[in-house]
Amino acid sequence: QVQLVESGGGSVQAGGSVRLSCVASGNTNSYSRMAWFRRAPGKEREGVARILTFSGNTVYADSVKGRFTISRDNAKNAVYLQMNSLKPEDTAVYYCAAAVRAVGSSMDPNNYPYWGQGTQVTVSS
Repeated sequence: QVQLVESGGGSVQAGGSVRLSCVASGNTNSYSRMAWFRRAPGKEREGVARILTFSGNTVYADSVKGRFTISRDNAKNAVYLQMNSLKPEDTAVYYCAAAVRAVGSSMDPNNYPYWGQGTQVTVSS
């Protein structure tokens, strides 16, 4: 059974940094792409960053470019999201997602069948 477990959320002041981790059951090479999404209160779930597990190719939402970095460690079956220069508008529940097949837009949550439980990140001004 596929399982994704996130950790690393918490509260931080604006300008601070947080690193999220996502450990996947099985070999991450089984997933063609993994991504981080977030859902802020009253908003739709949105794509934050995506990484192709084989090539390491990354894609970012415009709102986080230059501030967030997604990376993976296939030996540890893990994907990370380093978040720097955090803003209050980054406050959300962050979710790790994985897909075996890279089909459709990589920032569309409907294209990811596997999800973690989410971890809260709160940025205060």
